[in-house]
Formats: sequence, C-alpha cells, structure tokens
Amino acid sequence: MAEEIFGEEVMSDRERKNWAILDLIRRKGPITRTEISKETQLNIVTVSNYINSYIQKGLVVEGGLDVSSGGRRPVMVELNPKAGFVIGVGLDLFNVIGVVTDLQANVLVKVKKNRPTGSEDMVIDNIVGLVEELIKKSELDTNKIKGLGVGIPGIVDRRVGTIRWPNQMGSIYISTLKSLLEQKFGIPTFIENDATVAACGERELELETGVQNLLFMYSGVGSGIIINGQIYRGASGCAGELGIPNLTDEEKSRWGGLARWEADLGLTSRAIEAIKKGEKTKILDLANGDINKINMKTVVDAAKDGDPLANKLVEEAGIELGVRIAYLVNFLNPEVVVIGGGIERAGAVLLDAIKRTVRARAFEEMANVVRIVPTQLGEDSVAMGAVSLVIQEIFTYVMI
Repeated sequence: MAEEIFGEEVMSDRERKNWAILDLIRRKGPITRTEISKETQLNIVTVSNYINSYIQKGLVVEGGLDVSSGGRRPVMVELNPKAGFVIGVGLDLFNVIGVVTDLQANVLVKVKKNRPTGSEDMVIDNIVGLVEELIKKSELDTNKIKGLGVGIPGIVDRRVGTIRWPNQMGSIYISTLKSLLEQKFGIPTFIENDATVAACGERELELETGVQNLLFMYSGVGSGIIINGQIYRGASGCAGELGIPNLTDEEKSRWGGLARWEADLGLTSRAIEAIKKGEKTKILDLANGDINKINMKTVVDAAKDGDPLANKLVEEAGIELGVRIAYLVNFLNPEVVVIGGGIERAGAVLLDAIKRTVRARAFEEMANVVRIVPTQLGEDSVAMGAVSLVIQEIFTYVMI
C-alpha cells in the first residue's frame, strides 16, 4: 500500500473508484446506486459490483427504499460508521489533542493535554501516552481501530524521511515514529504536517462539497495547500512553509515582509514591548502581573474584553497576515482561505483586518472569489484533519 494517497498519481483505477464511491456515500448517504452512478460517472454495473463488495465487508449497509418513478423502488445504501474506528492526534500552539472517531468522523472520545516543551523525545512520549489514554477511554479492541493519524508541526521532508523543527528541537525520522507507533499499538499509522492535515480536514469534513482550491493558514508560519481537490506537497513534501528563515537585522529592514514570523504573529513580543514602555493594559492583569507569563492567549483574551492595546496589536497582526494572504490569493487564486492554528481565537478584530487587507491588496478578480473564514474545526482542526486523512486511506484501500 502507498504511504499516502490523497492526490497521488500512484493510485490505481480501482483505488480511485473506491474513494469516489465511498466518499460520496459518506457525504450524501443514504443514496441509491443510480444516484452514485450519475455523480461519479461510473456505469451502474460497476457501481453495483463495488457496493456489493463493500456490503460483504460490512463497510456499507442497505437501508430504506427511495421513492419510485415507476417500477421497483430502488434500495438506498449508506456507510456503516461502526465498521471501523480511527484515532487522530494533532499538535497546535498550546495543546496536544487526540480524538477517537467512527468512519463518519463522529467524535467518540477526546483528550486534550498541554503541549510539551523540550526535546523531540518528550513530544514522542507525549503522543504515545495520549494514544494509550485514547484507546483505554474508548474501550475499543485495537483490531477495530483501522488507522492512527498524526498531524505534527515542522518541515516534513519525505525525500529524506524527516520531520524538522526549525530553531527549536531537532529532527526525527518519520519512519522511526511510524514504526514505534505501529509496533506498540498494532495500528497502521500515517504522519503528516499539521497545516496539511488541517486543510484536508476542513475540506473533507466542514466545507461544502465542490471546494477544489483551498489554503489553510496555520498561524503565520505555515499553510496547507489544496489545488484541484488534491493536497499539494511539492517536490519533497515541504510545500507550505511561509517566510525566509535566518534573515539578518539588515536584511529584515530591507525585506521584513519576507521574514519568517513567530507562531503567534508577534503578539506576545509586541505586548511585552508596549508594557515595558509603560502602556496600561489588561494584558498584564490577565498574566497575574507577571510579564513573563504573557502569551498569545492573554493578548487575545484582553482583546475580547475590549482592551485598547490588545485590540490594536491584534488588528496590526491581522493586517500583516492579510498582506501575506493577499500575495498567496494572487498567486494561487483559492476559493477559500481558512484561518486556524490558534490565531483565529482572536475573533472578529483579526478576521475583519485580514479581510479588509486582502480586498485592498489582492487583485479584484481573485479578491472577489475568495472567502476568508475561521476554522470550523477549531482547536480540533489538526486532530480531525488527521482523522480525515486516515478515512481517505481506509476508503481508498478498503482497509476493513
């Protein structure tokens, strides 16, 4: 089996048909074989043969009868969501979140923990412990769990098989983490960049059918890209990283807009700088008077309370992010840009600033098409995106 399938040319004709039929049943079931044939443009005999094989495996079940237009009433088919279960794990700026879902992506169990700081070994240990807890709380036999997806931050280089955290820890081998999880839990494991799976999750689980071109802006540091309905990973799997790293101070003064941002869009550092200059703000109160405890959450919470400084900082961050998004909108012409990774919690002040900036800075032909929305999956965007990736694998290869 290929390690990744969404948008890969290695998929066989049968695999493509599996995905087309099963994803349609998941989205629109109960549905008749005739309707599936029309929507997928596959002949009715082919559709019936595939569906009969799914029924034998317990992946699809026959339900009620559709209204007849004459003759026998057609039988409806729908997904059996309990035919298998999926674990999704995602890391964001603050937390590690894990979920157990059925094949319809209904969440059965959720566990949320603070994101660990320290070495890559601590991150791996945290992921392992979270999966153990999810399995225990779900009370499921691991044989019923058909896949484990992990959305992890960092530059995922599939050419050399590593995940690297710039300016933080080090790097780990994807195969090492994958093998560790598969050997410990006996569950097929799939590892992907956090922004990439978040983009996949929004498209598959939340947005209306038919969105083909999408950007998921993961804070200011990365993006997930879907082009023509397929994940775009680039030549080595690293596509979507934003900004040029390691610019000198002189270079930043000349090309500041191209510099790599902090994950919180600079909200923390700018708030601390303003407070040190004597500005009065609720931000310090929310940090219990300790300037070292100021973070993005305290700035966002203060903005929601109407604090003038916090609102000013959030709006400025929205404008700067909007400029970058306008560039990407001009370049890629997406239908939807989803704002996530934690920054969307700043609410309307941030989103309105982004939208105004994109309208002002992008070419009107592109700006008139694009919708800019906050993540509908919220803090679960990476974990649920990892779930959606595993469900795609299950449907494509009928891993039941």
